[in-house]
This record gives sequence, C-alpha cells and structure tokens, in this order.
Amino acid sequence: MGTKGTGSMKNAVFLFYFLVVGGFHSIAQTVSSTFPPLAHQTITLEGTKGFNTYSIGTVKADENGQFTLTYSPADYGIAFLSGEDKKPFVVILEKSGIRLEGQLLSEASSIRILEGQENRWFEQYNQEQGKREQALSAWAYLQNLYQNDPLFAKEKVPNQAIDTEVLRIQQEDGQFIESLPAESFVRWFLPIRKLVSSVGAVAQYRTAELPQTIAAFRGMDYADPRFQNSGLFRDLFESQFWLLENSGGSLDSIYGEMEVSIDAILADVAKNAPLYNEMTAYLVEIFERRSLSSAAEYLALTALKQDKVVLQPRLAMQLEGYRAMKVGTTVPEIQFAGDILLQGKPITYPTRLTEVAAPYRLVIFGASWCPACSEAMAELIPLYEKWNQLGLEAIFVSLDTDPKAFQAYSEGMPFIAFSDYKKWDTQAVSDYYVSSSPSYYLIDQEGKLLLRPISVKQIDAWVDWKLKSSN
Repeated sequence: MGTKGTGSMKNAVFLFYFLVVGGFHSIAQTVSSTFPPLAHQTITLEGTKGFNTYSIGTVKADENGQFTLTYSPADYGIAFLSGEDKKPFVVILEKSGIRLEGQLLSEASSIRILEGQENRWFEQYNQEQGKREQALSAWAYLQNLYQNDPLFAKEKVPNQAIDTEVLRIQQEDGQFIESLPAESFVRWFLPIRKLVSSVGAVAQYRTAELPQTIAAFRGMDYADPRFQNSGLFRDLFESQFWLLENSGGSLDSIYGEMEVSIDAILADVAKNAPLYNEMTAYLVEIFERRSLSSAAEYLALTALKQDKVVLQPRLAMQLEGYRAMKVGTTVPEIQFAGDILLQGKPITYPTRLTEVAAPYRLVIFGASWCPACSEAMAELIPLYEKWNQLGLEAIFVSLDTDPKAFQAYSEGMPFIAFSDYKKWDTQAVSDYYVSSSPSYYLIDQEGKLLLRPISVKQIDAWVDWKLKSSN
C-alpha cells in the first residue's frame, strides 16, 4: 500500500510539473538575440495595444551582447525592441519565437533574422515593396506624360508597355501576399501597412488611385481584434484623414468625404464601447490639431446622438462643447468672480465679459500648474501688443487654487486675469465646456463665437488674415 501510494504521488507530481511547467514552456515564446555593441545595455521589448504601447519586459544584455526576452500569446503582433538609445527595431511577436543577430537595433540593415518565419516574410516584403512603390510612382509619372502630353500621347507602344509593367508590379505584390499562410498575422498586416505607406505617393503621383485608396480605408473592419496588437490605429487615422484633406476637392466636398469616413469607422466599433470611446477621442484630437472644426463638430454630434455606447464623462463633456459651443452661437456671459488682476495688481472694472470693450475678445482658460499653458503664454505675450492694436483683447480665466501662485503667474500678463480658485468647478469652465487647458475661445463684439483655436499660432494666423489685412 505504501509503495503503491508513493508511486501514485510521484506520477501526480510529474503530471503537475508537465502540465504547469511544461505547458508554460509550450506557450511562452522568446526573442533571443546577439548584438555585441549592446553589451551590458538594458534592452526593452514593448508591445502595442490600441493606440498605445506597453512594456512586455526588460533585460540586461551580457558581456557578449546576448539577451533573451519572453512574451506570451496575448502579445502576438507588432512590437518594438530597443536599446538604451530608444531607437527601436520593429518585430512581429509570432508563435514560433524569434532569434536575431546584428550590430545595432537602430540599424535594420545590420540585422539578420535567424529564426522567425513571419519576421522573414515581413523583412522580405518591406525590402521588395519599397522598390515596387518607387517603381509605380515613376511609371505613374511617365504614364501621365505619355497619356496627356501631345508630344508623347501618339506613341502607342510605350503607353502599352507602361500599362503592362504597372500591372505586372501590382500582380507581383499581390501574389507575394497571397502566397503567405492564410492564418498568419503578417498576411493580414502587410496589405494594411502598404495602404498606409502609399498615401503620400497616391496623393502626389498616383491620383488615379485616390478613389480605391479611400474605399480601402473605409472597407476595413476596425473592430477586428488583430488591430489591437498591430500598432496601426494611429497611422490609419492620421493617413486616412490627411489623404482626404489633400485630395484636391473643395472644402465642402472634403468635409463631406470626412463625414463618410467617420460614419464608417464608428459603425464598425458601435458594439465595442472602450474602442468607440478611444477612437472618438483620437479622431477629435486629429481634427482639433489640424483645425478641421467642421469634422470635429460632425463627429461630436454623431457620437452624442447614438444610443448604443455610453461615452466616458470627460469625452462626453468635450463633445458636448461642440454641440453647445458651435461657431456662430452666442457665448454665455462670464462673471469675473474672485480676484481680478491686471499685471498682478487688483482692478475693479471690468467685472464681466460683456464689459470688455473691444471688437474681438480672446478668452483663455489655463493655470500656473499647467506646463502647456506656460508654453502658450511664452508665445502669446510677445504677440499681444500687435493683436491689441488691431482690436483683439484677451481675458485669462485661471484654474488656479492658490492665490499666491495666481498672483505671481498673472504678473507677466498685459491683459485681464481672474480666478475664483475653484479650478474645474469655476462656472465659466462648465458654461464653456472646457475639458483641457489651455483652451481658447475667440468672440466678436456681439458675443458670437468666431473660432475655437487650438494654438497661439492659429490665433496669430487668424489675426494676420482677418484683422491685419483689413487695416
């Protein structure tokens, strides 16, 4: 009995070890590398998740520059391997694991992929596709010349030869991708990466491809879980709306096309609340950064009208600002509560926004504790005299809670500043739907909103265009 029981226990222990330890090794994969110049350096492996990156692991290379990092199935996809110079090498974390050797991770040409089939395909395609893209752009230039210039249009043989070569290059590209295993990440990833990288050439040299390129962006399934580990979201949105912005149509038609793309993106992720919120927030950021106010307003109204996704409170407030504070609307009155200062000294008048006598008024929300506000003030204050002489007055609504900090901060401001020390609970913050600092609102003499600038440079450009040119 004792002997039999001991044997059973050993078998159980062995089975446990096999399932847990052996099972772990069958799941976990590694990036094993040898880079002699990186000896004793800290190596970092970062994965991609939606619009962001995250740390998978760090390790110190030995005296020979050898290191090994482990990743799991949850990390499969695009990742960045970097040394202490923070210049990454892009790898695909795949099921079979990866083994590399080279000199520096920042010098892709020095790196050899010893193991990792998907990475080999990725490397091969990148090298060949770059040359194909260059050739297609060159042929597109010649094609335009031979088809539209009277000097060459009559030449049938060159025209046919160009068409044949363009088709051959396109087919060769497609055949490479189709030859890859259907279940591989790289087969899904490469056509999308190619689409993103081709945007500049399409806009400049291959305008005939504009309709199919835009259609390809809209035809994607943005809810595909593979996107989460692809690192593509930022580039997809940036390049898609850049292409629309530079497609050569009228401003109205460009905004119309952007609305179609917005609808396509949001429809794909309508059942995924976190992704819907994340994508909406990033699109707003793009539109604000590029001063595409009509697109931002359309996105905001679309997201607010839908009832399938609960918007995050901060995002909802930001979007509500576009509905309540549309260009052309009459802005709410602002009472200058608390301390009202001019160059750090108390004043008793004006006490509200409507008492500021100026053809144009710029309301600025900011605070001494906001680094971006200090950077903006460093740009804005030297321009204020020019603006003021042309009829623009500024009012600073401080979100400070410390009277001494506010007083010191406002000393350098040649315009009115006030603070009630309530930070985000200040009434004007709520009335104007302020969700970040600095925030700007440009208002005319009648109290109508003219512009919601995103930077001092945009304000200065508006002053030069609207005010300086008319004087």
